[in-house]
Amino acid sequence: MSDAAPLIGLPEAPVPTGAAAEWFAARDGARLRVALFPASGAAKGSVVVSPGRTEPIEKYLELAGDLTARGYAVLIHDWRGQGLSQRTLADRLAGHAAGFEAFVDDYQAMLDAYEARLPKPWIMLGHSMGGALVLAALVDGEARFKSAILCAPMLGIVIKEPLWLAKSLSATLTWVGRGGGLTGRNGDVFYERFDGNLLTHDRRRWDRIAATLEACPDLALGAPTWGWLHSALNAMQRLRRPQLLARVRIPVTILSAGEDQIVDNAAQAYAAERLPEGKLVTVPGARHEILQETDDLRAAFWREFEALA
Repeated sequence: MSDAAPLIGLPEAPVPTGAAAEWFAARDGARLRVALFPASGAAKGSVVVSPGRTEPIEKYLELAGDLTARGYAVLIHDWRGQGLSQRTLADRLAGHAAGFEAFVDDYQAMLDAYEARLPKPWIMLGHSMGGALVLAALVDGEARFKSAILCAPMLGIVIKEPLWLAKSLSATLTWVGRGGGLTGRNGDVFYERFDGNLLTHDRRRWDRIAATLEACPDLALGAPTWGWLHSALNAMQRLRRPQLLARVRIPVTILSAGEDQIVDNAAQAYAAERLPEGKLVTVPGARHEILQETDDLRAAFWREFEALA
């Protein structure tokens, strides 16, 4: 099922004791990376962490350490096409997708494979794109989780162009075989400019992930493709269907970042109102990456996590 895989730690971002990364074969044979973090002491349960677009497992080492210290086993994974999981295009930096169904299938297959190693009950945790994908898994019938917490989930995105134009252009380019083309410049180094960034107010955490990407450039991901945008817009449209959201029967807390300029907070509120046990919590002053924010803003996540757990 798996064998050893790299897990990159730095002095300022050490790998928690006992953690190990493994390779996992998806149903179509794609090689994906996962990491398991054992609980400190008797396990209270498990948290499955699903990162956002561009984010490797290493970005969540601090979170994993915090969760294991609280008594939870943790599983974190690299989505296909990012981190050290198998990339989908020859251009390693291109963030591509040909439909999000493969991502959700990978998630389900991973849960099947690691179920015996994850103490129950399970808590689902997803950020941004990861939040949308794991919500899609719940809508599609995933029923092994006790509760879920979604941090700034990508249920709508903020773009400069009119939405109808983005949908039309991405659909057309994908249909004519140009879905692998980039929506932006792929040479930009995302983490080289802290000033004016849209992700976090916390310079220390920003510098930490920048140092990780410098230490292992293979972790980096660049601009999304038109195929990714087409896939994302279709997935977000599907997650607006009230009849699908009504299928989710576990408590789901959605954390909205008050200063988010990347995803659409109104779409999060829409979903929270239609989830049978949905709860919307806004974190005033937070940028998109609540889990990478300053300690005072990050504390909002811990309050809601403890309430769910």
